[in-house]
Amino acid sequence: MSAYRPPPLFTLVHGCAALLAAGSLAVTLYDGLEERRVALAFGVLVTVGELARRNGAQVREPAPLGAAAALSYALLGEAGGRATHHGLAQVVAVVLAASLLGSVPHVARGQGPTLDHLARRVLTAGFVAVCFQPPYNRGMFDDWGGPAYALLLLALLSLTALCDAVLAAALAHSRTGWPFGPVLRDELRAVFGIGSAVIATGAVMALAVAVVGLWALPVFSVPLLLAQMSFRRYAAVRATYRQTIASLARATEVAGYTPCGHARRVAALSQAVGRDLGLTEPELAVLEYAALMHDIGQLSLVDPVPAGATSGLPAAEQRRIALLGGAVVRQTGVDEEVAVVVERQADPYAEQPLAARIVRAVNAYEEKSREGGLGGPLTALEELRLATAGEYAPEVVESLARVLARSSLTLPVTG
Repeated sequence: MSAYRPPPLFTLVHGCAALLAAGSLAVTLYDGLEERRVALAFGVLVTVGELARRNGAQVREPAPLGAAAALSYALLGEAGGRATHHGLAQVVAVVLAASLLGSVPHVARGQGPTLDHLARRVLTAGFVAVCFQPPYNRGMFDDWGGPAYALLLLALLSLTALCDAVLAAALAHSRTGWPFGPVLRDELRAVFGIGSAVIATGAVMALAVAVVGLWALPVFSVPLLLAQMSFRRYAAVRATYRQTIASLARATEVAGYTPCGHARRVAALSQAVGRDLGLTEPELAVLEYAALMHDIGQLSLVDPVPAGATSGLPAAEQRRIALLGGAVVRQTGVDEEVAVVVERQADPYAEQPLAARIVRAVNAYEEKSREGGLGGPLTALEELRLATAGEYAPEVVESLARVLARSSLTLPVTG
């Protein structure tokens, strides 16, 4: 078996971040720290931000306070009315050291930051520092005062956030093979969410510290910490909501109508296909919930379908089960869009929404691959391709083929 080779973009980004970090640490150790109290204060704030980070696959900025503090330090020209003299190397060194220190407890729990996160943090801090520190130290911003100076900081931070979004999307595209455009769209949407709070806080911190000194840091950190707590509560509610739907979906397995793990496998593969086709995050959430509950209508059957395989039933029976499933979903209080996808999964594909097309094709693939033994996945995919003239959407089947080829994802065969 050949050794794993990371994508070239990974090597390039991580290599650039490593060179910048190593060079900055070397220069800082050689020259010593300028304004140690200021460096320590911002380092502590970055560390606190990392300690308060929240982890998860859907979290795009796990440590917003740490990000705001890092950007603010890169934009700092004065502290308490006195000019500062730290440059690019010290900014990167302080941010890197504080990020690593704040990550120690998370690493101990096996939830440390990814290399992508650290590389992006180093590169974004270095980018905004190189855009601000050299011109500021040369006096190029001496004539910028009042609103103009504040707008300058906001403009630099906004440009940095856009660059970070492009970098994050490129890394995700390189790692997963998802289309770059939709991934970038989701990253840019995140910029207008928690990203806007990070930008505003970073600019306000830099401006406030310049006037009143380091006491401004804890004062202006509180709003972002409160916002982070609100996001954490929202994420907990979303997680509970998903667990409730997953528990409802398991009702068909507990009752013996469908094989164990069928709904979970269909949901996972449906999401992969949805990402390949460029669905947004809200659309992917609807798709996941509908895929988890796509068989819920079988609970109304007197006699279970053998192995829960509905793809081989007559079209009229499939539609009846789908309509019953949609009615059940509506009774549970789940989003109306989920119910629509569930009840329309058996319609002719030309009349279906994209999410229903995906659930229909992926469900058929999982059932056919399970029934076909060792050669089931390839046989099932070929059967779906042959049926694209009337039963399954061609673009969905081809997307499914790309997903399976890209990730070597074959659903396990269950007895």
